[in-house]
Amino acid sequence: PFIHSSIHPDQFSIQTITMSELQHMKVGMMTSGGLAPCLSASVAQLVKYWAAALKDGKIASLEIRMYKDGYKGVLIGDSFMLAEDVWEECDALNYLGGSPIGNSRVKLTNLKDCIARGLCQENETPLEVAAQQLMKDQINVLHTIGGDDTNTQAAHLSKYLLDEHGGKVVVIGMPKTVDNDVYPILQTFGADTAAHQGALFFENVVSESTANPRMLILHECMGRDSGYLTAATAKAYRERLSLQKFVPGFTTSADSRDVHAIWIPETPLDIAKEGARLKDVMDKFGNVNVFFGEGTGVEEIVAEMEAAGEEVPRDAFGHVALAKINPANYFSTHLAKLVGAEKTLVQKSGYFARAAAANEFDRTLIGDCAKAGVDSAIEGISGCMGQDEDKEGQPIRAIEFERVKGGKPFDIKQEWFQTMIAAIGQVKAE
Repeated sequence: PFIHSSIHPDQFSIQTITMSELQHMKVGMMTSGGLAPCLSASVAQLVKYWAAALKDGKIASLEIRMYKDGYKGVLIGDSFMLAEDVWEECDALNYLGGSPIGNSRVKLTNLKDCIARGLCQENETPLEVAAQQLMKDQINVLHTIGGDDTNTQAAHLSKYLLDEHGGKVVVIGMPKTVDNDVYPILQTFGADTAAHQGALFFENVVSESTANPRMLILHECMGRDSGYLTAATAKAYRERLSLQKFVPGFTTSADSRDVHAIWIPETPLDIAKEGARLKDVMDKFGNVNVFFGEGTGVEEIVAEMEAAGEEVPRDAFGHVALAKINPANYFSTHLAKLVGAEKTLVQKSGYFARAAAANEFDRTLIGDCAKAGVDSAIEGISGCMGQDEDKEGQPIRAIEFERVKGGKPFDIKQEWFQTMIAAIGQVKAE
């Protein structure tokens, strides 16, 4: 027999699944949430290792079904079968950005939102509708490729299937998010690629510092609660900058094009003190370059809005709608005055970075997790694939869904981050 594990509110739950149930595999895949440089590669790698499992005789037969637009496709039954004669061609997806099957932001436990969007009826529950569709399609294994919200929903679906329908579908999560903020996963898919793409983005944008005297450039990176991407992007950019040759005597230099401040949610921000420090930079080089995470300062802005009696815009998951409260505008308004900027430019690398194809680092990580994920699915074990930080040696395994959650902060005590902060003259983060 094989063991199927799934989330349970009180304890780790297991169910026995026989070999005969697992030999004929009908596999479903879906991508969900925002984009990250890993969605297409994840589909490619999963197809590769399922095909290999069939070829190696680990399973008797294989069908692969793709659900369109994330959980929306599961709810409304919008899917297609992936023809066997294109399985090998899916390797090309490794080098494609975005999702080859489409994404959406749907929360299976948000009944009101699902009804409003026409994804289920008032007398239905999204979890039951999703479960019934998976059973109708005779799915043995569902691969959910997404971030913490996607995998939290996968956990709910896995538990519901176990409790209400005998756990007939093994759910294997693939952790994508450029924020790299998921417990207990060491490195989420796409985060490394996004950092290097953000660095490439700013390598061009920084030339705008030469377009106007006393230019303030604010580079916003994605990261609602985690400063990982902002810090990693700054690191990658400074590595690229170190390779650039400059000619002595000209006004543009490595110093003028350097990162002068790195603001992230994990570090306290005294904008008055930073403004005084950065005014000296402005006076010396004629420009200031600030990298900041989109979630930096959100608490302060939300507090101001609530104090003024304004409604704070939120999405279906209850997250503050960052695009609507605009932290970048808040910072540009305050900092421009403090540094005496003549012109302020706000540039957001998020969409550019997250839409890229996975780099070699991420393709390798995705491939390793996909291989282990297929093996886990064949063994009947549900979970979210990743390097488990809580286990010795940080092995890649199907991490129990009840242990998977978002909101993991960036570790500011890491030596490389502290060294970078000191190098740019910013007050040491504590």
